[in-house]
Amino acid sequence: MRTLTVNITGPVTDPVLAATGLATPYEAVSRLTVTGGRIDVVATEPDLGVGAVRIQPEGGPLALHYAIDDASAGRVYPEAAFRPRATRYTTAAEALVSASRATAEAAGGGQAGIAALVAETEARFAYAHPDRRFNDDTDAVPYLSCGVTPGSCVDINTYLVASLRAAGYEAAYIYGSFFPEERGGMTHEGHCWVVTRHEGKTQEWDIAHHLKAGLGATRPGLNPRPGERVALTHSMGHRYALPDGDIALKLLGMPMRLPSQGAPERLALELRLSPAAVALAERVPATV
Repeated sequence: MRTLTVNITGPVTDPVLAATGLATPYEAVSRLTVTGGRIDVVATEPDLGVGAVRIQPEGGPLALHYAIDDASAGRVYPEAAFRPRATRYTTAAEALVSASRATAEAAGGGQAGIAALVAETEARFAYAHPDRRFNDDTDAVPYLSCGVTPGSCVDINTYLVASLRAAGYEAAYIYGSFFPEERGGMTHEGHCWVVTRHEGKTQEWDIAHHLKAGLGATRPGLNPRPGERVALTHSMGHRYALPDGDIALKLLGMPMRLPSQGAPERLALELRLSPAAVALAERVPATV
């Protein structure tokens, strides 16, 4: 068993909303515990089955501790992760639908079609963190017909999931954290990747890591860069019912501050992955 600790590095007085974790074939978040705060609300995204907690800070450093069980025989990705949903983050524009179907068909369909769509997506992006995303202010994921677009893992995988689903493939958007081997189990940010499922075969794809590390054409596999990762949630287009009203988010992965006015805000974080679990007093199930 391992522990993922998410430290909020600055002072926080507003409530915090956090994901409760996810189970995959490789690990499962079994418990979430909190220090420096109190969990007062547990909620579930009704369409996705993923959980969230609201945390009231109680002074001192606020930290979340996810207990992670190792792989277990028979465990699979959540079925809801592969279910197409009509959101602006995952619905392909008409031009992208046509282009994706043509690309998959030209490759012969099947697994070859998936690989062709991955290669096409890789060709459309240069790894970067642009101030403006390619699909900002759009009602559907647009087709990138030519040239190279700057994009992070979020941008790249938004495009890939929409393209795969447009061509009739099962695809899931998974979000969590990646811990590069050279950083000794520490990071400051989240990461996302894509999982495909076709004819009984499940594959993970991380185009962003291939681009960022110059690894050449993207191949299936969880860690093309040496390191470890932990999944915390899946899909885009989340809605949680809280006592003072519903909160709609693109995705709840890393903890977010809930100001009294305005939209939820990102927090400065330090994430650490350790091999030993912590035993703390307050516990809630990771699946609610």
